Amino acid sequence: MDRAERRIVEALTSNPPEVSYNPYAYNEDIELLSFPVAIVLVAALANDYIKRRYALAEARRAYSLFKLENEEKIAEIAGKFGWKIRVINRQIGFIRFSFALHFIDYLKNAIAFHEKEWKLVNRMVHNGEVYLSKHDVARLLQEEVRRYIESKIDLSAEVKIPEEILKYVEKIRQICSEKIKETPLEPIPSGVVNDAFPPCIRELYEAIKSGRHVSHIGRFTLTAFLLNIGMDAESVINLFRSLADFNERITRYQIEHIAGERGSRTKYTSPKCDTLRTHGLCVGSDELCRRVKHPLTYYLRRTRALEKREKARVEE
Repeated sequence: MDRAERRIVEALTSNPPEVSYNPYAYNEDIELLSFPVAIVLVAALANDYIKRRYALAEARRAYSLFKLENEEKIAEIAGKFGWKIRVINRQIGFIRFSFALHFIDYLKNAIAFHEKEWKLVNRMVHNGEVYLSKHDVARLLQEEVRRYIESKIDLSAEVKIPEEILKYVEKIRQICSEKIKETPLEPIPSGVVNDAFPPCIRELYEAIKSGRHVSHIGRFTLTAFLLNIGMDAESVINLFRSLADFNERITRYQIEHIAGERGSRTKYTSPKCDTLRTHGLCVGSDELCRRVKHPLTYYLRRTRALEKREKARVEE
């Protein structure tokens, strides 16, 4: 119980969320049994933020351990998740590949990453297999572990928790009270027209609200866009609280920097459509998208169109 408590507290209080592992601190029975106990405690806390944060911390710990394993053991672990993977240790040009992974298993996990190097078109593919390094497979397994742990935590289950376990739940809640985000996200301030968001911004906005992973360029794009259409920095900071890796000090600094309130005092604008397409952030254009070259131009034109429509409706 003490080890399970420590796993959760570490996940909630460290930035980025981490769960340490010292092989000499606990015997194997304690280390193994503390994991399902921690799952019970997280479920009892009944907080989606804690659930995502804990899953991410455990997945990151697993990632650090995967990197220490040999290729055969990594392939064995991946096989437990149903992956079609094999060890190849093949040199092609100046690059050495350790694994060949079926492209379906690759896409299932790489879809959460928005960096260019994870796009299938930028990978070596042969006979339906993606050639990968040990580091790449460890990173993909981290995402698999994160999703697996989240699937094991049912916040809606009505289970009677023993009194002794409830004491641990309340203790964790008190220790991490400042880190646990239980208040709902603040609504979009008046004056910001959500219906006028271009498709790319709407996708990023919904991803952040639901706590899904968004790349650095995606976070910058959304932040700069919202600040330029009138949302204040504090509301943007609150929007990012739903992310499992949220760090208020770092997030506040970055957002205030983009807003021109720090550093060079230059207010940034969101990237152009061409740049967003390059980074894979364009999710499909509508008719208006094809007539503009910048998300802010889309927003302004869409806002005017909505205003005219509303004025015509009132006059009728």
